[in-house]
Amino acid sequence: MLAQIDTPTTGRNRTLPISHAELVQKPLAEIRDVIRRDSYHSHTAGLGNGFLQANIAIMPSESALDFMRYCQRNPKPCPLTGVSDTGNPKMFTMGRDIDIRTDVPAYNIYRDGKLESTVGNIRDIWHNDLVAFALGCSFTFEHALNDAGIQLWHINNNKTVPMFRTSIETFPSGPFGGPMVVSMRAIPEDQLKTAIAISKNYPLAHGAPVHWGDPAEIGIQDVNLPDWGDPAPVEAGFIPVFWACGVTPQAAIEQAKLPLCITHKPGHMLITDIPQDAENPILAPDNHQSN
Repeated sequence: MLAQIDTPTTGRNRTLPISHAELVQKPLAEIRDVIRRDSYHSHTAGLGNGFLQANIAIMPSESALDFMRYCQRNPKPCPLTGVSDTGNPKMFTMGRDIDIRTDVPAYNIYRDGKLESTVGNIRDIWHNDLVAFALGCSFTFEHALNDAGIQLWHINNNKTVPMFRTSIETFPSGPFGGPMVVSMRAIPEDQLKTAIAISKNYPLAHGAPVHWGDPAEIGIQDVNLPDWGDPAPVEAGFIPVFWACGVTPQAAIEQAKLPLCITHKPGHMLITDIPQDAENPILAPDNHQSN
């Protein structure tokens, strides 16, 4: 069970002033400001239309090279889109003012591979030996699916997309390894080819699905019991479709048992300033802010 976000530094136990329904209509700068002010801690599906969303993983520099190799060897679940300078919380290649300590709605804190707590910011945890990684997220192409007339249950019902561990093993690096994690969306059977074709155009957001149809073929025994997120129905006329998921590093982190590692809470992403259809996830040099 995830820890409650109720520490004094986050104020997550108070009534929050802005709902997902209100925030979905806001421009990116306002969304980021709301998150930074600790006024929103829910999922980011449907937010930041037109911009790349990213999973995050933060760890001590001594483990960073092994993790970077892990991402390079597993580009489908771990499409690497950004890496901070050691000790610098500003992800200046991904946004003009991104601060990785505050700009994610909720963070998971792992110690020795075990989830210790979930918090609203990591100002008190950040130190000068940490490196932050950003990995593309499938939330990015959901706007394009919606524009094509493909309705997504988890967005329409304000839920977090369901995510599952699979029997697909990733290619290890150093202490990092373990199963691929996937996210599931139920797609109308007659729109399956369209969904595959659209998502294939977003390689920085996991691209085309890795599987569709029988979940048991990839080791998922019950599609109604996700490992992360909320259950989502697969109604008659729909087919379960599974995309590689950026929660895969969280499974690898559990296996690696690092003394400290920080990730996003699944479904609670960093929304960057990178256009969702960018070929290169790096802001132009004249927009860089390195400190």
